[in-house]
Amino acid sequence: MPTNQGNKRNWQAALDYVSAHPELDEIIFSGGDPLMAKDHELDWLLTQLESIPHIKRLRIHSRLPIVIPARITDTLVTRFERSSLQILLVNHINHANEIGVEFRTAMKHLRLAGVTLLNQSVLLRGVNDNAQTLANLSNALFDAGVMPYYLHVLDKVQGAAHFLISDDEAREIVRELLTLVSGYMVPKLAREIGGEPSKTPLDLQLRQR
Repeated sequence: MPTNQGNKRNWQAALDYVSAHPELDEIIFSGGDPLMAKDHELDWLLTQLESIPHIKRLRIHSRLPIVIPARITDTLVTRFERSSLQILLVNHINHANEIGVEFRTAMKHLRLAGVTLLNQSVLLRGVNDNAQTLANLSNALFDAGVMPYYLHVLDKVQGAAHFLISDDEAREIVRELLTLVSGYMVPKLAREIGGEPSKTPLDLQLRQR
């Protein structure tokens, strides 16, 4: 994020690229965590994006609102509210026990400011690998004004094998979830595949028995 003039110059190349590509209408801020930036830094970037006519939406992926709800400051909420862009916040929450009063309050402020609130989760063995736990999460999210969006099958990365769930197990869990909550509260099952331009949805038909 642009903390000084040098960093702003680095960002300018990306902004110039966006300006030169009118087919782009949405910008995504993600990884590490864009809300680690200060409010004035986000304000600077928002101002630059707002000056590009074909950019309509800004999607921010962050875990900070659930970890440090106080990060959703009045200054940040006000800046989002007056933006000409449609702001979307995608939270990263895996279990209903993470959701508390402070988070719900932060989401209420953002919702009243016109921010679209979504959530994506990762399916983790021993954490949320059953339909009832996911139903509890969907209900807690919806009560906080957040829509379940994606449920990711975990990438096969070193050191995380004990969390892995097979695609068919994931399908079975989501099929059961469909019997526990309304359809609009069921996140889309998907995985990240290297080299693909977007997440790859997984259909719910079982492949192996």
